Amino acid sequence: MNTAHAPLAGTERKLDRLLAHYGESHRNPSNELIHFIAIPAILLSIVGLLHALHPWVAYAFVAASLVYYAMLRSPVLWVTMAVATVAVLAAVRALGEQVVPVCAAVFVVAWIFQFIGHKIEGRKPSFFEDIQYLWVGPLFVATRLYASLGVRW
Repeated sequence: MNTAHAPLAGTERKLDRLLAHYGESHRNPSNELIHFIAIPAILLSIVGLLHALHPWVAYAFVAASLVYYAMLRSPVLWVTMAVATVAVLAAVRALGEQVVPVCAAVFVVAWIFQFIGHKIEGRKPSFFEDIQYLWVGPLFVATRLYASLGVRW
């Protein structure tokens, strides 16, 4: 379990269980480094491609994601994801007409690296077990960053 957040006995949150399980298949330093780069890239690419369909599709996806994060009961991580979302939306808007080719390329390349990371790790991606791990990935990155800085989440 992450030392930056140690719940009292018997009070472990769903978030703690999800992150612990996710962490089991992300122990190799090379795989973890790949995820630190690829997960934010994938988030950007998904939001960008949804925005290209229609901005409101991207906003609905982002809103639903933030509701999911709120349900995990970590205000620090919720704010982190809200700020990250604003940054991603700003980047998507800045891409303008290049959003589709850039985001499509980023999506493909980032997923290739994700699967290379899991090949190195020797374990399959967590989302093969449960789709919600696609939303846990960004939290994993944030919690690892916070742990390295000594920030409680």
